[in-house]
Amino acid sequence: MRLLITAGPTHEPIDAVRFLGNRSSGRVGSALAETAADMGWEVRLLMGPHAMIPEHGQIDIIRFQSTADLQALLEEHLPWCDMLIMAAAVSDFTPVVPKDCRETKWRRGDDAPTLELRPTPDLLRGCADRARGDQTLVGFALEPSETTKSSALRKLERKNVDFIVANPLETMDADRIAATIYRRGGDLVATTDGPISKQTFASWLLKQLKSASAVSLRECRTSHRT
Repeated sequence: MRLLITAGPTHEPIDAVRFLGNRSSGRVGSALAETAADMGWEVRLLMGPHAMIPEHGQIDIIRFQSTADLQALLEEHLPWCDMLIMAAAVSDFTPVVPKDCRETKWRRGDDAPTLELRPTPDLLRGCADRARGDQTLVGFALEPSETTKSSALRKLERKNVDFIVANPLETMDADRIAATIYRRGGDLVATTDGPISKQTFASWLLKQLKSASAVSLRECRTSHRT
């Protein structure tokens, strides 16, 4: 099994020192990479800035900074993998800043700047549009607990992927995670039935995905994507 994982945050540059980012630690992606490598899978980990780096020697780690960086890496490495797990916390917006502003530093004494934002590309949907019929694509839906299921099912359809892992927003900075897996069409695959450690979650998720990615699912995937 050749597994491509994205993990950690994106940093969208504002000036030479500042960025628009998020609090993602990359712990889930790192745990998934280490667990998959222990299972004997070939693993490539696309890892964002300031994220937790796994120490396993059999993981090919490639770093990125911005959404644009990650988009280029996905275009390069997606054809290699059997499964993509998109665990990175990709920014929905990036600042619209002239190039000369990104090469200097805004200062307090200057006129108050106005920061304009534009949407970033939908990287997971882009992967789904390019994926082969024999590839499995997995996304994450980090949403408030009261809307986790409904948001995850909408994202599953919108992204056109095989599986969505739904987890409450409250788990973002926590050591533990509660999660539910839904497959294409909205069917429930499995749930953790409460919070578990992120290392335990990694083993649980990979086993569930391996089992659920059966031949029957792969045979119907191409027709869903066309």
